[in-house]
Amino acid sequence: MKTVDIDRRSFIAKLGGAAAVLTMAPELLAEELEDEMIRELDNSFQQETPQQQETEDRPEPTHRRGTGRVFTNMKELPPLPDKPTFIDFFNARFAPGRHVLQSANHAVETGQPERTIFACLVHDVVQGLVRCDHGYWGAQLFAPYVDERVSWGIRYHQALRFFPDDEVGYAYPEMYNRIFGKDYEVEDYIKRDYDMVRNHKWYMESRLITVNDQYGFVPGYEPSIEPFIDIIGRQFKQPKEGLGYDNSPSAHMWRTLQNPDRPL
Repeated sequence: MKTVDIDRRSFIAKLGGAAAVLTMAPELLAEELEDEMIRELDNSFQQETPQQQETEDRPEPTHRRGTGRVFTNMKELPPLPDKPTFIDFFNARFAPGRHVLQSANHAVETGQPERTIFACLVHDVVQGLVRCDHGYWGAQLFAPYVDERVSWGIRYHQALRFFPDDEVGYAYPEMYNRIFGKDYEVEDYIKRDYDMVRNHKWYMESRLITVNDQYGFVPGYEPSIEPFIDIIGRQFKQPKEGLGYDNSPSAHMWRTLQNPDRPL
């Protein structure tokens, strides 16, 4: 299976050099690598125009005004409607989303349960908001609106990425060996979560996300959100007030996604 290729030296340079990398927590390094792979996948599909090049050549701000450096979406964002839906957010905040669309499409092609397809569709979209611990953030973002098994699977797929399971065809990513070295060790909380999840009745809810995740970095394939519209309608409980305005436990997260430039 061909996947996007990341240049090790260039990747380390973007993180501030080898000395800076040595000070970074292992989990944060892995999050940075996945984010880089998603960017490379999206960039591989862009047909560059002079206007796009001019925009890309401008210096980017170090952070959005209302969020701080932990939030990573720096481009100019289109406005959302007064009562935004999940589709509105996907198109205006999560797009192009090729990685998650490819993951979900592979779940469809291999006959996975519908909730797994939806979980694959959303498992990494929160990376437009924050990279570090994206599984935990993503689970919190979606928990009020989905089956509990979906948010559980999103939460713990982050830990399962680092542990192979030959029975379902999931191998430890070779990219991790190439970028981080074969002696790479994850943090203790990731190990503890893996030990718990491996013996949990919902283990496959997370494991199937990682299985389909590895098919989400294939260049040369242009997926679309359209085939998933009906699945989204059945799997996501859209609030009538609009996401961010329904007083759910994650409403504040949706409001931040809607307007990350709000100063206070």
